[in-house]
Amino acid sequence: MSPLALAVLGLLAGGPLHPYRMERLLKEWGKDQVIRIGQRANLYGAIKRLHGAGAIAIRQTERDQQYPERTVYEITDEGRDLLLERLAEMVSTPRNEFPEFPAALSFVMLLGPNGAALNLEKRAERLRASVAALGETLERYSHAIPRVTVLETEYQHAVATAELGWVEKILNELRTGALTWSDSDFADAADAYRQN
Repeated sequence: MSPLALAVLGLLAGGPLHPYRMERLLKEWGKDQVIRIGQRANLYGAIKRLHGAGAIAIRQTERDQQYPERTVYEITDEGRDLLLERLAEMVSTPRNEFPEFPAALSFVMLLGPNGAALNLEKRAERLRASVAALGETLERYSHAIPRVTVLETEYQHAVATAELGWVEKILNELRTGALTWSDSDFADAADAYRQN
């Protein structure tokens, strides 16, 4: 089950909704920061798959003079079981999600020490901005809504803070020369590997 399908089931666990309202809630609640919604077609695709699997059902079709026809969906008992089972699995089981940054780090030596430092400084600036923005979001909502509804934001803040600390440590090592390399170091390592 994709994170978007999980979000659809999670929203419908709170009551029947039509797709446009689901999309609005995901954005209003900031869930689009952790769940890739993309184009509306992605949401409709997730709804179609969940409906086909019997996880959601059509409750009614609304007709309003001002809006096109809207189909209201509700979660089924099977959908609720699926949601809780998948949610428990996602919370309890770490997965390697293959993010871009570690992949880029595995070849950062190609930028050279100066290029690596320049680009890591740019990343650190962006991380500082992200940590600040996430901190502001947490502060804004800290008394307005239940904490459990912003745990993903707390997690993002913690991860961004930890990443910033690591990036700053590497930047310090690059600046002091404690971490350095040359093109010949890379070539020598490749030659040593080929000989083994």
